[in-house]
Amino acid sequence: MTYNYSGPFTIDYDIIMADKSYNGTVTPKPVLPKELEQLRNVGVTPLQTRVASPCTLNPPIDSDGLSWPSLGARSRIEQTPEEAKGREERIAAAVKTILTELGEDVDREGLLETPERYARAMLYFTKGYEDNIRDVIKRAVFEENHDEMVIVRDIEIYSLCEHHLVPFFGKAHIAYIPNKRVLGLSKLARLAEMYARRFQVQERLTKQIAMALSEILKPRGVAVVIEAAHMCMVSRGVQKTGSSTTTSCMLGCFRDQQKTREEFLTLLGRR
Repeated sequence: MTYNYSGPFTIDYDIIMADKSYNGTVTPKPVLPKELEQLRNVGVTPLQTRVASPCTLNPPIDSDGLSWPSLGARSRIEQTPEEAKGREERIAAAVKTILTELGEDVDREGLLETPERYARAMLYFTKGYEDNIRDVIKRAVFEENHDEMVIVRDIEIYSLCEHHLVPFFGKAHIAYIPNKRVLGLSKLARLAEMYARRFQVQERLTKQIAMALSEILKPRGVAVVIEAAHMCMVSRGVQKTGSSTTTSCMLGCFRDQQKTREEFLTLLGRR
């Protein structure tokens, strides 16, 4: 008994199909809220589904210039100095609780101001949520009759793994083939920085950079490769200190044309 599904939800197949009489293969349309009742009829509840990535459900850039903002991004952007101070104090109080529960003395000299320092650090590490992509790009899009590959490689990135809240860091390589418009080279690095300064997984970070650049320039193709070391894998768990993770996202002609993709990888020295 099989149940094939290609909509915007991921379904736990182990608990599906409570209907004993069902013995066929069904490929339903993407599930909308009003259709959840139909899933319940075959043993699927909302708790057994999850929404797909915001990269596939939402546009790269909102109408106000924010790009895939977090739930509270706008409240951070629009906060008054008094509200910003209150936010920092609440984070510091939470960190003090964590330190206490870990068995530390929060009143000893070395930890006296650590909660406040940590609060400021976390607000900085996640400042990418507040960045308006129009302010990042500004007026750095230029008309240029260039139709060959543009590559900026070895862009250093530092981000936080959203699963363990520990760093991962490495280098991003970004390429695109213009379609009569080019972007100031430093803006590619700023684009990578904006998305890295959020809670991330490397796969999503790679895709966000590529999709945003494609939306901004409408080029013939975009390619992004990221190589990073993850502290959640290096310093805990399996503790494989020499490991690194490589992810890629190819759009346009980089995805459709093998020779273009191979040229990019050759220029990166990956072949």
